Amino acid sequence: MKIAIGSDHAGFRYKEIIKQYLAELAHEVKDFGTDSEAPVDYPLFIRPVALAVANGEVERGIVLGGSGNGEAMAANRVKGVRCALCWNSESASLARRHNNANMLSLGQRMLTEEVALEIVRVWLETPFDGGRHLRRIQLLDAD
Repeated sequence: MKIAIGSDHAGFRYKEIIKQYLAELAHEVKDFGTDSEAPVDYPLFIRPVALAVANGEVERGIVLGGSGNGEAMAANRVKGVRCALCWNSESASLARRHNNANMLSLGQRMLTEEVALEIVRVWLETPFDGGRHLRRIQLLDAD
């Protein structure tokens, strides 16, 4: 799978860990930055990830910050993006099963490294249930 990833300074460390994990799983990763823990403005790195997902350049996107809240908000401003802020494997599973989340937001300050990687694994492996949930997603994407 082609996956875009981006973070601000507060999510940089986990971004690098998740990139390595995705590569080990044989996913193709496109990194939109940032490249250090030096302070940056998160929309400059998150919006390009969301645009890559929305225009089909990649299949999914992962964004990270301190809490993940701002990153999810920035991503969800792009039409066609359904970015879920997840905090455990159950929230990741439901985001995929019910919302067909094509982006994942994680807060480095909120999660252990192990929990973050488990969330990523579940989010990658869980299929969309379709059915009644498809109608709701179509309503989200309506003009």
